[in-house]
Amino acid sequence: MSEYSNLLFANENGIGLITINRPKVLNALNSDTLRELDSLIDAIAADGEVKVVIITGSGEKAFVAGADIAAMQPYAPLEGRSFAKYGQAVFNKLENLPQPVIAAVNGFALGGGCELVMACDIRIAAENAKFGQPEVSLGITPGFGGTQRLPRLIGKGRAKELLFTGDTIDANEAYRLGLVNRVVPREELMDAAKAMAEKIASRAPRAVELCKVAVNEGLDTDIESAVAYEAEVFGLCFATNDQKEGMTAFIEKRKVGFTGK
Repeated sequence: MSEYSNLLFANENGIGLITINRPKVLNALNSDTLRELDSLIDAIAADGEVKVVIITGSGEKAFVAGADIAAMQPYAPLEGRSFAKYGQAVFNKLENLPQPVIAAVNGFALGGGCELVMACDIRIAAENAKFGQPEVSLGITPGFGGTQRLPRLIGKGRAKELLFTGDTIDANEAYRLGLVNRVVPREELMDAAKAMAEKIASRAPRAVELCKVAVNEGLDTDIESAVAYEAEVFGLCFATNDQKEGMTAFIEKRKVGFTGK
């Protein structure tokens, strides 16, 4: 894969590890970082060796403390809209990446950082993590999907409270609200994320991918259409070698050997 200025990437035995690497500005997202992330997501989507992705931030203070305010400050309205649309497109692409994505939140996840977290499939937070959409304190709204993903995750009333006040919440409150899946001690964060990634990677890759598609597509439609889509996805599984292997291994009471085919 390409070399990046603002990102680090490593493939650790099928686990793709993305690190937002701008620690001097608390990993703030600027246009260059978004472009690199866009390119890296495309590369991962095409890489059959990557089974699960973990995304985290460099340093001990921040996952991503937000978008780059200094870069945004002089924007005219059309520039602001263009920046928002591009950020939304990158995060939508991440949300629909074939591989599952785990956010390992190691510190501040504010503004664009919280929006990045919400575009991931599973969120694990260190005890020192902080979450929030503080945009109203800067005279703007969230622009990378925060007004839409937050209510879908924690409910409309709770989301509006956080959006309207700009308040920051800690990891335990984020867990209580359903914004994160679990909270772990900071020193255990990456081990916890990797353990979950390894468990997911041990399952049938195509089945995991189809589960993700079914959830993402189904949530945007009515229940009857959603379960009909699920039946189609279920049927597709029977065209895979992994379905034959998984069921045969179960019947024969032996260890399964998935190939992703």
